[in-house]
Amino acid sequence: MDIIVQKFGGTSVATKELREKVARKVIATKKTGKYPVVVVSAIGRNGDPYATDTLINFANDAFHEYDSRELDMIMACGEIISSVILSNTIKSMGYKGIALTGYQAGIITDDHYGDAEVLKVDNKNILDLLRQDYIPVVTGFQGATEKGNFTTLGRGGSDTTAAILGEALKASIVEIYTDVDGVMTADPRLVAEAKVIEHIGYDEIYQMAEDGAKVVHPRAVAIAKRGNIPLKVKNTLSDAPGTIIYHKVSPNKYSKKLSKADVLTAIAHKNNIYQVSVYFEDSVAANERLMNALTENHISIDLINFFIDKKVFTIDSKDFEKIEKILMENEFDYHIVKDCSKITVIGNAMRGIPGVMAKIVKSLSRENIKILQTSDSHNTISCLVRSVDTQKAVNVLHKAFNLSK
Repeated sequence: MDIIVQKFGGTSVATKELREKVARKVIATKKTGKYPVVVVSAIGRNGDPYATDTLINFANDAFHEYDSRELDMIMACGEIISSVILSNTIKSMGYKGIALTGYQAGIITDDHYGDAEVLKVDNKNILDLLRQDYIPVVTGFQGATEKGNFTTLGRGGSDTTAAILGEALKASIVEIYTDVDGVMTADPRLVAEAKVIEHIGYDEIYQMAEDGAKVVHPRAVAIAKRGNIPLKVKNTLSDAPGTIIYHKVSPNKYSKKLSKADVLTAIAHKNNIYQVSVYFEDSVAANERLMNALTENHISIDLINFFIDKKVFTIDSKDFEKIEKILMENEFDYHIVKDCSKITVIGNAMRGIPGVMAKIVKSLSRENIKILQTSDSHNTISCLVRSVDTQKAVNVLHKAFNLSK
């Protein structure tokens, strides 16, 4: 049984015309002899009647207090509406669509409401339905506990649903449909010359997702890699071939002759970053107080540089009030730079290639773009810049590394 999981985001099912287009794509897959399993997000985006954020706002307005279990119940409604409407659209075209909640699809989670972890997937119900020639339309973003309580899987949960079902059903591929033609070398809203990447490795796309690209959620990539299930990012509105994501061997394994202009795959950026510098001598007690406070307040830090007399790291802007309170209560001497962006160049082929950092620094310096901080790993180099320089920096590096060729 050749199973294909096809996930459609909220914008892909936002109107009757779009849902009919989605249904035709699913039916076209069915006609090739394959067995499609569809995963859907809630219809539309914030402000649309059934979007997840709209439901959250409704709950916030309606209740002074509610527990996380009940919030998950109301958040699950958006995907249920999508699955019922799309399955009936498929039925109207002469095929056997059937709507399933995450629980009916066999997705069992822990009871960490709002960001539940999938414990197991019982694939029996879906496989039985496929054998009966049904096209299952599964609610993304949700599962349920062993007791049947609705749970949600956190942001990007529909991608996670698609990947976890792909693994459980041993699908030949998981297709992620969105409103772009595939994974691009940079955000096309910033870089007019950005182009679609034909194929990319799991590690590279994971890093892109972690560093700001919003095409596929990193958890879905990790699951697909674990199950060795190829992902394909495609456009709902076109027949563009899209981007295939799979285990990709670095060219460096076979050749060291790559130039610095050929080693990168893409550039990602993340906005709303604050840089925090904390000044104190290398005191074990002070370090412990700082680190414990960050952990207790669930503050994630990035771009970490620790020196004898200061600690420098970045945080998301949403954590500003919490970090400032911690620093003031501990009477630390500190300085915070607001309105920054993290620019990350990504490419497995940069391993072992000298001079990549030098090229980045030189390219940005020529355009008078100040680098506030850097970090690197085996397949990434990140630079912190002022937010006003974000678009210019991304374009400069995109051109310097010849990513539009």
